[in-house]
Amino acid sequence: MSRTILDINDFSMVFGGLRAVDHVNMHIDEGEIVALIGPNGAGKTTLFNCVTGVYIPSEGNITVAGPNSEIIRTNGKKPNKITELGLARTFQNIRLFSSMTALENVMIGRHPKLKAGIFGAIFRDKNTRDEEERVIVDSLEILKKLDLAKYANEPASSLPYGAQRRLEIARAMATEPKLLLLDEPAAGMNPQETKELDETIKRIRDREGITILLIEHDMSLVMSLSERIYVLDYGKLIAEGSPDVVKADPAVIKAYLGD
Repeated sequence: MSRTILDINDFSMVFGGLRAVDHVNMHIDEGEIVALIGPNGAGKTTLFNCVTGVYIPSEGNITVAGPNSEIIRTNGKKPNKITELGLARTFQNIRLFSSMTALENVMIGRHPKLKAGIFGAIFRDKNTRDEEERVIVDSLEILKKLDLAKYANEPASSLPYGAQRRLEIARAMATEPKLLLLDEPAAGMNPQETKELDETIKRIRDREGITILLIEHDMSLVMSLSERIYVLDYGKLIAEGSPDVVKADPAVIKAYLGD
């Protein structure tokens, strides 16, 4: 039986008088690819922001499985501490360091794993140099896994759009996550780029053992990838289940198409 990696229990987020997310319950189990869908303004990114420490939930609990299977409450933890617990994310809008190379962008993702302190950075002892070499090797390996090795020394801004999207995923993978949260990874992609993304996400789960939670508006991608789907509308969870169950749900059809 798969363990639960992320558990969202009776979770709400309120901004002033606006209840952006309203008493939502979700769980993500190890090895799954799960989608969170809903119309614009449904509260999807707000939920992501709370899970990853950008916001502190107004109500409820968010917990993750710790390294020794203990349950850790993340409410109020800083984003870097949540990353250390094995959660990494991408964003709706590309947030690469555009003037840095693809390799350097991934190396930045390795930073939380480094052990060299101020002394090592100043005096560059052997341990520090060895660690830097390992970071380069590890980062190149991640680029290879996402078919980005040929861009290793190219500025991130010069990469094709689909490759920039994959580079964001590569940088998130550099933190060694157990759960990868992808916020609209197919936004702005053409059909060929979307097909490549579909294959990439499946490969990350199947070969790297990383669990995936994604927000996405491309329904063909969602239906192809997801084993389970949660549907938000006006901050409320209106449906959950397999793709076949969700796409036939009258509440989902109404939310997307109206009466």
